[in-house]
Amino acid sequence: MRFLLDTNVLLWAASTPEKINPSIRKQLEDPENELIFSTASFWEIAIKNSLERADFKVGLWHLRRSLLDNEYEELPVTSEHVAFTQVLEKFHKDPFDRMLIAQACVEDLTLLTADALVARYPGPIQKI
Repeated sequence: MRFLLDTNVLLWAASTPEKINPSIRKQLEDPENELIFSTASFWEIAIKNSLERADFKVGLWHLRRSLLDNEYEELPVTSEHVAFTQVLEKFHKDPFDRMLIAQACVEDLTLLTADALVARYPGPIQKI
């Protein structure tokens, strides 16, 4: 399987994996599965870090290097992803989450999220 991790799940996987359900952690540790992070998540972390949100205090250079060293794949944001956000229902207004949903749909990835609103969208989304 190919998993796109939403921002919170990405941060948990990198720093506090015990916050992730053991069955999901097992999937993340399975070398047969591809783990993917979005540049949109890095943008979100950078913004929330600059706002001094304690839950987003992380060194982005270190996080990126660590993810790549652990064979995560980086997914850039494309114009196709941006265009897809226009067809999403409007019940979730967070632009970063909407981008991750669009990327999962366009790229046929399973988005792992802890956000109940994100999980309401149809498509390849799994609430953890």
